[in-house]
Amino acid sequence: MATETQHLDAHAEEHEHHDAAGTKVFGFWVYLMSDLVIFGSLFAAYAVLMKGTAGGPTGADIFELPLILGGTFALLISSFTFGMGVLAMNANRVGQVKMWLVITFILGLGFLGMELYEFHHLINEGYGPDRSGFLSAFFTLVGTHGLHVTFGMIWILVMLVQLSTKGLTDKTRPRILCLSLFWHFLDIVWICVFSFVYLMGVL
Repeated sequence: MATETQHLDAHAEEHEHHDAAGTKVFGFWVYLMSDLVIFGSLFAAYAVLMKGTAGGPTGADIFELPLILGGTFALLISSFTFGMGVLAMNANRVGQVKMWLVITFILGLGFLGMELYEFHHLINEGYGPDRSGFLSAFFTLVGTHGLHVTFGMIWILVMLVQLSTKGLTDKTRPRILCLSLFWHFLDIVWICVFSFVYLMGVL
């Protein structure tokens, strides 16, 4: 009888852990939807202001597609490496999870370096966000995405510390899954930015 009671208690506790993890992931989906509204608004603002150059440069004048394409490939590959990290997590290989997270962080750092170089170069050329409505919308949209990537990289560092101190637990696993959703979401948003802002901008 006592053994049966312990078994039921253990089953109830495990069920509770699964429910808590599922609730966290669902809640994070809700957050991503609200973030999608923010990016949708920024895309809409850019669409309205993209022709408002005020006699200044257009996208075709300032965008360096080879540089942007390099950063885009880095971010796309980082999405793949994060996926490999999740597979390693499912196989309970904490060492491999940390390795893939480190690779993802390095690729994200390369993407951010590209974005910071572009912003620094444009501002030095006199094409800052105060130059025209087009540039203001451009800096806001791309900069917001860059801030999100920065937050994601900080989150990766936090997870690396937690994996080193706690390992794969019922608390760290949902956090890695949520971070995975966040990172893939940023990847999808950037594909939209690259297509709508850069590719259309040079046509």
